[in-house]
Amino acid sequence: MNLREFFSMGGYAFYVWTSYALALFVLIANVWMPVRCQRQALKTIARKMRRARRTS
Repeated sequence: MNLREFFSMGGYAFYVWTSYALALFVLIANVWMPVRCQRQALKTIARKMRRARRTS
């Protein structure tokens, strides 16, 4: 088996590599989305704390 045969995946390369790409996208999204939500929540908390300090 040479490298060209490996990457062609027996004629199913499009489906195989698309599946790998989608799986990688989902894995990255599963890491990135909670981090983004946490940052957004921390910004919201900080904003509310600043607002509370101004009013008291």
